[in-house]
Amino acid sequence: MMLLFLLKGLFRDRSRSLIPLLTVIGGVSCTVILYSYITGMKNEMVRAHAGFIAGHVKIMSKAYAGEADQIPNDLAMMDISQLLDTLRSDHPEMTWVTRINFSGLLDIPDSSRETRIQCPVIGMAVDIISKESPEPAILNLKNALVRGRLPRQSGEIVISEDLANTLKFCKNATLISRTMYGSLSSINFTIVGTIHFGMSYIDSNLIIADFADIQYALDMENAAGEILGFFPDFIYQTDEADVITSVFNANHISEDEFAPVMFTFMHQNRHSETLEIVKYFSTIIIGIFIVIMSIVLLNAGLMGGIRRYGEIGIRLALGEYKGHLYRSLLAESLMTGFLGSSMGTALGVAFSYYLQVKGIDISSMTKNSSVMIVDVLRAEVTSVSYCIGFIPGFCATFLGTTFSGIGIYKRQTSQLSREFEE
Repeated sequence: MMLLFLLKGLFRDRSRSLIPLLTVIGGVSCTVILYSYITGMKNEMVRAHAGFIAGHVKIMSKAYAGEADQIPNDLAMMDISQLLDTLRSDHPEMTWVTRINFSGLLDIPDSSRETRIQCPVIGMAVDIISKESPEPAILNLKNALVRGRLPRQSGEIVISEDLANTLKFCKNATLISRTMYGSLSSINFTIVGTIHFGMSYIDSNLIIADFADIQYALDMENAAGEILGFFPDFIYQTDEADVITSVFNANHISEDEFAPVMFTFMHQNRHSETLEIVKYFSTIIIGIFIVIMSIVLLNAGLMGGIRRYGEIGIRLALGEYKGHLYRSLLAESLMTGFLGSSMGTALGVAFSYYLQVKGIDISSMTKNSSVMIVDVLRAEVTSVSYCIGFIPGFCATFLGTTFSGIGIYKRQTSQLSREFEE
């Protein structure tokens, strides 16, 4: 009954509940949003790099791996069909895809079929035509589509929206590149759509073609530059990736420079070091913010207790015991902290979910970036998002009232009449 009485008092007496409640709501919601935003930023980095570059595990030839940044298709793996059959048999739970990265010139003809404009491009060959192919989902092609459609048959490609604007979007194009054996190759394509992934590094001059078309164009029959493996639901699992990689490499020990070798996501492109740095600094940022919000809410609890010294004096003068009065203040702070933390968490999670779906476009700040940075930063709501706000909101408010309430025991009943006269 006493708790119900105190709860009614909090709702009816805004002078002692509104400001503390709003302070807790604001502090908690900011904490939840910051945590979810940083978590989403890290996970977006992992998803983008895994989907486009590294996979959760990647297989290359030894020679190719040593020069991977130069896209050395002359060092690509041969006879990949047998290797794929083995991988799918040994690890059926994983998704295995083949990729060919390539570079070249995209030639755009005029009405008389003479060269109107040429532009250097970076290309990615994926299985985009097959209905059962997982590549559209891995690369999120449907959501990335800006104009037109995705390729449905051989000879069709999509290009980045930025590249299309540079080339003054047209329908026909010729790709000029180098084959696996070093000779010059040209193949005609029909541009059927444009895409935008929100990563300036690849959006500037990217084309995506069907894997079979590029195999034919670059004389790479039954060959591929890379084989990428993905875990179920495309969630990276560090321990399992390490085990799979260790077993695979142990079974393929060879002096042949074209022998396949597997790498985990963490052991490619210094991802491990990068993510450790991101994790380290994000932990520091979140920790500092929680401490700051805890101090703010602690002070709010202290000031709230001090402002009520007049009320405390009246209640003591009416004969209320100091212990009972102290416990009632603590109960009020617990209710304020719980209600404020719950409402702040709900507000923070709602806003974080909006950021998770919509994101924040920072493309204007990454136009000239030479590294793979996600232009649309998103939050991610996790189980921790629902409880992290209670650290400053619940605990700090309670501690503030605990310390300020100690003053109750220092009040002398004999001096109360003098205080009231003043």
